[in-house]
Amino acid sequence: MVGFELGSVPFNSDGWGPPDSSVSVPNKISNAPFAPFSRSDKLGRIADWTRSLSNRPGSNSKQNPTDSAFDFSGDDSFATLAADEDSSFRLVDTAAKSHHHGGPHRPKFNPRWRFNPHYNRSQLPQRRDEEVEAKKREQEKERARRDRLYNLNRSGTNAGQRRESSVFKSSVDIQPEWNMLDQIPFSTFLKLSFTVSEPEDLLICGGLEFYDRSYDRITPKNERRLERFKNRNFFKVTTTDDPVIRRLANEDKATVFATDTILSTLMCAPRSVYSWDIVVQRVGNKLFFDKREGSQLDLLSVHETSQEPLPDVKDDINSAYSLSVEAAYINQNFSQQVLIRDGKKLSYDEPNPFATEGEEVASVGYRYRRWKLDDDTYLVARCEVQSVVEVNNQRSFLTLNALNEFDPKYSGVDWRQKLETQRGAVLATELKNNANKLAKWTVQALLANADMMKLGYVSRVHPRDHFNHVILAVVGYKPKDFAAQINLNTSNMWGIVKSIVDLCMKLNEGKYVLVKDPTKPQVRIYEVPPDAFENDYVEEPLPEDEQRKRRLPLKLLLHRGYPGIKWYCLNLL
Repeated sequence: MVGFELGSVPFNSDGWGPPDSSVSVPNKISNAPFAPFSRSDKLGRIADWTRSLSNRPGSNSKQNPTDSAFDFSGDDSFATLAADEDSSFRLVDTAAKSHHHGGPHRPKFNPRWRFNPHYNRSQLPQRRDEEVEAKKREQEKERARRDRLYNLNRSGTNAGQRRESSVFKSSVDIQPEWNMLDQIPFSTFLKLSFTVSEPEDLLICGGLEFYDRSYDRITPKNERRLERFKNRNFFKVTTTDDPVIRRLANEDKATVFATDTILSTLMCAPRSVYSWDIVVQRVGNKLFFDKREGSQLDLLSVHETSQEPLPDVKDDINSAYSLSVEAAYINQNFSQQVLIRDGKKLSYDEPNPFATEGEEVASVGYRYRRWKLDDDTYLVARCEVQSVVEVNNQRSFLTLNALNEFDPKYSGVDWRQKLETQRGAVLATELKNNANKLAKWTVQALLANADMMKLGYVSRVHPRDHFNHVILAVVGYKPKDFAAQINLNTSNMWGIVKSIVDLCMKLNEGKYVLVKDPTKPQVRIYEVPPDAFENDYVEEPLPEDEQRKRRLPLKLLLHRGYPGIKWYCLNLL
């Protein structure tokens, strides 16, 4: 048996590796190169006697083969060995992995997921702020979609112009001979304040029907069809054509005379966007606030304070003018449908001053009320209430008005889906889009001292059908509480009226007109000839008795100076 002798192994007491040269080292390894290493280094092969030196590029043929056996400076064998050892190590993960095809997996925690909206966002959980940003982007997309649909519906108009339509034209044509006396910016109106004492009722005329309380239980699921009242007449009589106001003026009951419609327009002037005009007549020491024949004050604005544009074409069913006529038609029919039509009526001492004997008139009560502005100035206004309700043997007066939905794409809120569960959101949207109209209705209820104002939500049967409507809900509000909710300051309202009255009292006798600027938040005062607005706005002559009444039922709208309205009324009738 061949024996094996183990040579002497020198011991290095100072550290790792071969000892110093002072210690005897075998001649075999005396010239072998030594690479320092630490304890964390992985040890592989000590020497490789199988390598072929001729295959190495740039190798020195005179090099000692024995020395090269220990030289691993240009060899990647250790790296390969480390890779092999690493590949044999596996981390057990029980989580489900998604299988991707067509290439190696991309890093899961790539920072680009935060900035690339098209990246697979399911790889990392979304944070709260990122969810909010995602919702904002969806809202912007929805808004852009509505704008695109609106631009497609506009025929032959510039899509880049927003709300550059006829609503921004002056409500009255300014003639060259008119003399502009003053212009008042709305910013000065906001600073005014005046407190009036409680008014007194001078006279109450007309008759009121009782309110049907079953309409308070209407929901979008049990909607009711809006009826048409073709035989009832609605009177929109201006101040100087009112026989009761003429009688009160002859009796020197006051110095300033107006109607609730005109006063509400003045009181809510800072909220208005569309142009309007009011005729002022100074006769002796008295002041009369009138409206022109064919004035827009008889109609109801729609989407006046909204940022969404309406079609510019006047004949479009969703144009500002067509919607105003439709809103007036809805408001009149709604105010008569929600009444109990059993013949029971609350009548006053004097009948309706504008109706003839045997004529069927709408339910309305006229309250002529007087306010004291100062020691020498009293104001009388004709105020209206539309109904009365009796609860616990106490009668409460009501005003009846209706909001109308024409197309949910313009408002962004579908009443049929939101009215039952999110009624506050629907009202907030209407306050944003129709702030001026709701404020005027509230002012009229306050002036008439109504106990409750009923707001009806009326929508089209179909967005493209502007002749048929349904009642979706009816909600009641106390005028004072609703005024506080919409930030309507009564002291500021009377401050505006007092300042305008004081300004007009300083003018000479004659006729003047207040015009809201169509593009700027200001009011201009013009001095006009005495015969201005006499016959300019009447298309067909009316009988003398009808000219005295100045009434405005739907059947007479096409005679009262509303150009372009004939096509609408003929379809209604």
